[in-house]
Amino acid sequence: MTVTTRVLTGAALTDALDDVARLRIAVFRDWPYLYDGDPDYERRYLAAYQSPDAVVVVARDGGRIVGASTGAPMADHADDFAAAFADRPEDLSQIFYCAESVLLPRYRGHGLGHAFFDAREDHARRLGFRYSAFCSVQRPADHPARPATYRPLDGFWRKRGYQPLPGVTARFSWKDVGEPVETGKPLQFWMRSL
Repeated sequence: MTVTTRVLTGAALTDALDDVARLRIAVFRDWPYLYDGDPDYERRYLAAYQSPDAVVVVARDGGRIVGASTGAPMADHADDFAAAFADRPEDLSQIFYCAESVLLPRYRGHGLGHAFFDAREDHARRLGFRYSAFCSVQRPADHPARPATYRPLDGFWRKRGYQPLPGVTARFSWKDVGEPVETGKPLQFWMRSL
């Protein structure tokens, strides 16, 4: 398997957003997101990545994008996250938001998760950000769709220096697979100093 990664900004980033949307719909359909995605939701969500300081890191197998990781200044997401950070000492203008990493299953376990974080964190440092943050969906441990073999990524994130921020959560709504309407889900923020 020969997979390469590339950092995209500006027009190149914009050109990749349809591929990112397709990957999000495919990968987030699985646990723990259970996202029953649609292109309209994706267009609205990915509009935040039109920011001049946004980045998308893509993983390609040949010419095909098999993974992607997004990031943008947290201030670009202030409408969604300002309340979650209201009691934190860090200013949103100092935080870079590492939004998501999506990777097709057969490409996992080969170091691409680290490559995605490395590239986004390097991008954030070049822009002068002091912190990097992301959030993870929280599902009940006894959720009926939780696979018996599920392994949380907490250990991976901790090894990279991230820690969960107590009490710093947001809520996002999306439609779960098999459900008729969108429902709110809690997302736990994790952060590290850059």
